[in-house]
Amino acid sequence: MDKNSNSYTFIYASVMVIVVAAILALAAVNLKPFQQKNVAIEKKQNILKSVNVIANAAQAEAKYEQVITEAFVVNNQGNKVEGDAFTINLKEQYSQKDASKKLLPIFVANTKDGKKYILPLYGAGLWRPIWGYIALNEDMNTIYGATFDHQGETPGLGAEIATPGFQKPFKGKTIFDKDGKLVSITIAKASEKATANPAHSVDAISGGTITSKGLQAMVGDDLKLYENFIKKVK
Repeated sequence: MDKNSNSYTFIYASVMVIVVAAILALAAVNLKPFQQKNVAIEKKQNILKSVNVIANAAQAEAKYEQVITEAFVVNNQGNKVEGDAFTINLKEQYSQKDASKKLLPIFVANTKDGKKYILPLYGAGLWRPIWGYIALNEDMNTIYGATFDHQGETPGLGAEIATPGFQKPFKGKTIFDKDGKLVSITIAKASEKATANPAHSVDAISGGTITSKGLQAMVGDDLKLYENFIKKVK
């Protein structure tokens, strides 16, 4: 075949595309188990972080097995149902319009300060999804710890939800008022601080109002789903 012909060029290019595609597909298949393991390790790190246990990637699995004593799934009535708490896709549950069909994972931790209940959260930020974990003391009212993360919030603004400076003030806040009503946590802007109850509020991120309010909605909406379970434990 004439190497200078259009036919040769077309065939050569086609073969190269097929070969490269096959190599990439093979690499993706072979790497997928490693990617899934890394995702699982990061998730365990975040769950542990909500109860103030810091673990690097090498320590995460062992510390998770040591600290997390139970994991189960409930519905919005607070009843246990079938399911694997760790593998539930929160994005899919967030998209489920019928609250009665949502599967709500719960993790129980044994910490130096006693038993804690960890509730996963998922919502919408300014640009992309946000998510996190809130750990409650055994009174099922006082927050022991919280951790949040995001996919694409603005660095220095909304992305600050993933920093210790934003997360630490959640510790010690309460989600029920003195009358037993679930009030969740207000993410208060400077103009709202005067009227916000300090027992149930933290400061919003300066310049990150939309992300702050998205996180407030996430915490409020998801705690409402867990409310029946929380009251049963209380």
